[in-house]
Amino acid sequence: MVSRAPHQPVLDDDQSFRERITESLRASLIAGDMRPGRVYSAPSLALEFGVSATPVREALLSLAKEGLVEAVRNKGFRVRELSDRELDDFTQIRALIEVPVMRSLAGSVAAEVLESYRGLSQEIVDAAKRGSVVDYVLADNRFHLALLALAGNRSLVTVVRDLRRKSRLYGLPLLAERRQLESSAMEHQHLLDLLIKGDPNAVDEAMRRHLGHVRGLWAKPDAG
Repeated sequence: MVSRAPHQPVLDDDQSFRERITESLRASLIAGDMRPGRVYSAPSLALEFGVSATPVREALLSLAKEGLVEAVRNKGFRVRELSDRELDDFTQIRALIEVPVMRSLAGSVAAEVLESYRGLSQEIVDAAKRGSVVDYVLADNRFHLALLALAGNRSLVTVVRDLRRKSRLYGLPLLAERRQLESSAMEHQHLLDLLIKGDPNAVDEAMRRHLGHVRGLWAKPDAG
Protein backbone atom coordinates (compact mmCIF):
# COMPACT_ATOMS: atom_id res chain seq x y z
CA MET A 1 0.00 0.00 0.00
CA VAL A 2 1.00 3.62 -0.48
CA SER A 3 2.44 5.04 2.74
CA ARG A 4 0.18 8.06 2.34
CA ALA A 5 -2.92 8.12 0.20
CA PRO A 6 -2.04 9.54 -3.22
CA HIS A 7 -3.43 12.88 -4.30
CA GLN A 8 -7.07 12.44 -5.22
CA PRO A 9 -7.41 13.71 -8.79
CA VAL A 10 -10.18 16.12 -9.68
CA LEU A 11 -11.68 14.46 -12.73
CA ASP A 12 -13.35 16.67 -15.31
CA ASP A 13 -14.25 16.77 -18.99
CA ASP A 14 -10.99 18.48 -19.94
CA GLN A 15 -8.69 15.70 -18.87
CA SER A 16 -9.11 11.95 -18.84
CA PHE A 17 -9.07 9.74 -15.79
CA ARG A 18 -5.79 8.22 -16.92
CA GLU A 19 -4.04 11.57 -17.44
CA ARG A 20 -5.05 12.85 -14.02
CA ILE A 21 -4.20 9.59 -12.29
CA THR A 22 -0.85 9.44 -14.09
CA GLU A 23 -0.04 12.95 -12.89
CA SER A 24 -1.03 12.09 -9.35
CA LEU A 25 0.92 8.83 -9.24
CA ARG A 26 3.96 10.54 -10.71
CA ALA A 27 3.79 13.19 -7.99
CA SER A 28 3.49 10.44 -5.36
CA LEU A 29 6.65 8.85 -6.77
CA ILE A 30 8.57 12.13 -6.73
CA ALA A 31 7.37 12.94 -3.22
CA GLY A 32 8.42 9.53 -1.92
CA ASP A 33 4.89 8.40 -1.01
CA MET A 34 5.46 5.39 -3.28
CA ARG A 35 8.73 3.89 -2.12
CA PRO A 36 11.54 2.45 -4.26
CA GLY A 37 11.58 -1.33 -4.50
CA ARG A 38 7.97 -1.77 -3.42
CA VAL A 39 5.40 -3.41 -5.67
CA TYR A 40 2.01 -1.73 -6.12
CA SER A 41 -1.01 -3.31 -7.77
CA ALA A 42 -3.47 -1.43 -9.95
CA PRO A 43 -6.53 -2.77 -8.05
CA SER A 44 -5.21 -1.62 -4.64
CA LEU A 45 -4.31 1.84 -5.94
CA ALA A 46 -7.68 2.05 -7.72
CA LEU A 47 -9.43 1.57 -4.38
CA GLU A 48 -7.61 4.58 -2.97
CA PHE A 49 -8.56 6.69 -5.99
CA GLY A 50 -12.13 5.42 -5.98
CA VAL A 51 -12.00 4.41 -9.65
CA SER A 52 -11.78 1.18 -11.61
CA ALA A 53 -8.46 -0.59 -12.03
CA THR A 54 -8.28 0.00 -15.79
CA PRO A 55 -7.27 3.70 -15.84
CA VAL A 56 -4.84 3.09 -12.98
CA ARG A 57 -3.22 0.19 -14.83
CA GLU A 58 -2.94 2.37 -17.95
CA ALA A 59 -1.38 5.14 -15.88
CA LEU A 60 1.16 2.71 -14.41
CA LEU A 61 2.02 1.49 -17.91
CA SER A 62 2.68 5.11 -18.91
CA LEU A 63 4.97 5.51 -15.91
CA ALA A 64 6.73 2.30 -16.91
CA LYS A 65 7.46 3.80 -20.34
CA GLU A 66 9.02 6.76 -18.54
CA GLY A 67 11.22 4.38 -16.58
CA LEU A 68 9.72 5.32 -13.20
CA VAL A 69 8.27 1.87 -12.47
CA GLU A 70 8.72 -1.60 -13.89
CA ALA A 71 6.13 -4.31 -14.40
CA VAL A 72 6.34 -7.38 -12.17
CA ARG A 73 4.58 -10.36 -13.71
CA ASN A 74 1.33 -11.29 -11.91
CA LYS A 75 2.05 -8.84 -9.09
CA GLY A 76 1.92 -5.25 -10.23
CA PHE A 77 4.50 -2.53 -10.68
CA ARG A 78 7.72 -1.98 -8.75
CA VAL A 79 8.97 1.56 -8.14
CA ARG A 80 12.38 1.86 -9.73
CA GLU A 81 15.26 2.77 -7.43
CA LEU A 82 17.55 5.59 -8.49
CA SER A 83 21.21 5.72 -7.58
CA ASP A 84 22.82 8.74 -5.98
CA ARG A 85 24.79 9.17 -9.20
CA GLU A 86 21.60 9.39 -11.25
CA LEU A 87 20.09 11.98 -8.89
CA ASP A 88 23.34 13.96 -8.97
CA ASP A 89 23.32 13.87 -12.77
CA PHE A 90 19.70 15.02 -13.00
CA THR A 91 20.35 17.91 -10.64
CA GLN A 92 23.50 18.94 -12.47
CA ILE A 93 21.70 19.04 -15.81
CA ARG A 94 18.84 21.02 -14.28
CA ALA A 95 21.31 23.55 -12.89
CA LEU A 96 23.00 23.92 -16.28
CA ILE A 97 19.63 24.72 -17.84
CA GLU A 98 17.49 26.41 -15.21
CA VAL A 99 20.00 28.75 -13.55
CA PRO A 100 21.00 30.67 -16.71
CA VAL A 101 17.42 30.72 -18.00
CA MET A 102 16.07 32.15 -14.74
CA ARG A 103 18.93 34.63 -14.66
CA SER A 104 18.04 35.77 -18.18
CA LEU A 105 14.42 36.39 -17.17
CA ALA A 106 15.46 38.89 -14.48
CA GLY A 107 15.14 42.32 -16.05
CA SER A 108 13.92 41.02 -19.40
CA VAL A 109 10.33 40.15 -18.43
CA ALA A 110 7.95 42.90 -17.36
CA ALA A 111 7.22 43.03 -13.65
CA GLU A 112 3.46 42.86 -14.22
CA VAL A 113 3.90 39.65 -16.23
CA LEU A 114 5.97 38.06 -13.49
CA GLU A 115 3.53 39.24 -10.84
CA SER A 116 0.81 37.27 -12.62
CA TYR A 117 2.61 34.12 -11.47
CA ARG A 118 2.13 35.03 -7.82
CA GLY A 119 -0.90 32.76 -7.62
CA LEU A 120 1.16 29.77 -8.72
CA SER A 121 3.78 30.41 -6.04
CA GLN A 122 0.99 30.81 -3.48
CA GLU A 123 -0.38 27.38 -4.42
CA ILE A 124 2.93 25.90 -3.26
CA VAL A 125 2.70 27.74 0.05
CA ASP A 126 -0.94 26.71 0.52
CA ALA A 127 -0.07 23.05 -0.13
CA ALA A 128 2.75 23.32 2.42
CA LYS A 129 0.40 24.80 5.01
CA ARG A 130 -1.96 21.85 4.48
CA GLY A 131 0.94 19.46 4.81
CA SER A 132 0.08 17.93 1.43
CA VAL A 133 3.38 16.80 -0.06
CA VAL A 134 1.85 15.56 -3.31
CA ASP A 135 -0.02 18.84 -3.87
CA TYR A 136 3.26 20.62 -3.09
CA VAL A 137 5.04 18.68 -5.83
CA LEU A 138 2.26 19.32 -8.34
CA ALA A 139 2.19 23.06 -7.60
CA ASP A 140 6.00 23.28 -7.59
CA ASN A 141 6.08 21.69 -11.03
CA ARG A 142 3.49 24.09 -12.45
CA PHE A 143 5.34 27.12 -11.07
CA HIS A 144 8.80 26.25 -12.36
CA LEU A 145 7.69 25.08 -15.79
CA ALA A 146 5.50 28.17 -16.25
CA LEU A 147 8.44 30.46 -15.50
CA LEU A 148 10.75 28.52 -17.81
CA ALA A 149 8.14 28.81 -20.57
CA LEU A 150 8.70 32.58 -20.52
CA ALA A 151 12.01 31.91 -22.28
CA GLY A 152 10.00 30.84 -25.33
CA ASN A 153 11.78 27.51 -25.82
CA ARG A 154 9.36 24.57 -25.73
CA SER A 155 12.11 21.98 -26.08
CA LEU A 156 13.83 23.39 -23.00
CA VAL A 157 10.64 23.09 -20.98
CA THR A 158 10.18 19.50 -22.16
CA VAL A 159 13.71 18.55 -21.10
CA VAL A 160 13.29 20.07 -17.64
CA ARG A 161 9.85 18.48 -17.24
CA ASP A 162 11.37 15.06 -17.95
CA LEU A 163 14.21 15.67 -15.48
CA ARG A 164 11.78 16.77 -12.78
CA ARG A 165 9.72 13.61 -13.32
CA LYS A 166 12.83 11.55 -12.58
CA SER A 167 13.64 13.45 -9.39
CA ARG A 168 13.01 12.09 -5.90
CA LEU A 169 12.18 14.31 -2.91
CA TYR A 170 12.12 11.74 -0.13
CA GLY A 171 12.70 14.34 2.58
CA LEU A 172 9.54 16.36 1.92
CA PRO A 173 7.19 14.17 3.99
CA LEU A 174 9.44 14.62 7.02
CA LEU A 175 9.54 18.38 6.47
CA ALA A 176 5.74 18.36 6.36
CA GLU A 177 5.53 16.34 9.57
CA ARG A 178 7.86 18.80 11.29
CA ARG A 179 5.93 21.77 9.87
CA GLN A 180 9.05 22.93 8.04
CA LEU A 181 7.63 22.56 4.54
CA GLU A 182 6.16 26.08 4.54
CA SER A 183 9.57 27.70 4.94
CA SER A 184 10.78 25.67 1.96
CA ALA A 185 7.74 26.76 -0.02
CA MET A 186 8.60 30.40 0.62
CA GLU A 187 11.73 29.98 -1.52
CA HIS A 188 9.45 30.21 -4.53
CA GLN A 189 7.95 33.51 -3.36
CA HIS A 190 11.47 34.81 -2.77
CA LEU A 191 12.61 33.75 -6.24
CA LEU A 192 9.64 35.52 -7.82
CA ASP A 193 10.40 38.68 -5.83
CA LEU A 194 13.98 38.66 -7.10
CA LEU A 195 12.84 38.16 -10.69
CA ILE A 196 10.44 41.10 -10.38
CA LYS A 197 13.22 43.19 -8.86
CA GLY A 198 15.35 42.36 -11.89
CA ASP A 199 18.41 41.22 -9.98
CA PRO A 200 20.10 38.51 -12.10
CA ASN A 201 22.91 37.82 -9.62
CA ALA A 202 20.47 37.30 -6.75
CA VAL A 203 18.27 35.10 -8.96
CA ASP A 204 21.31 33.03 -9.89
CA GLU A 205 22.20 32.52 -6.23
CA ALA A 206 18.61 31.73 -5.22
CA MET A 207 18.21 29.11 -7.96
CA ARG A 208 21.49 27.41 -7.09
CA ARG A 209 20.50 27.29 -3.44
CA HIS A 210 17.06 25.94 -4.32
CA LEU A 211 18.47 23.16 -6.52
CA GLY A 212 20.95 22.36 -3.77
CA HIS A 213 18.03 21.74 -1.45
CA VAL A 214 16.37 19.53 -4.05
CA ARG A 215 19.42 17.28 -4.20
CA GLY A 216 20.44 17.61 -0.57
CA LEU A 217 18.05 17.62 2.37
CA TRP A 218 14.87 17.07 0.36
CA ALA A 219 16.18 14.03 -1.51
CA LYS A 220 17.29 12.06 1.57
CA PRO A 221 14.97 9.43 3.06
CA ASP A 222 16.23 10.34 6.54
CA ALA A 223 16.31 14.08 5.93
CA GLY A 224 16.75 16.24 8.94
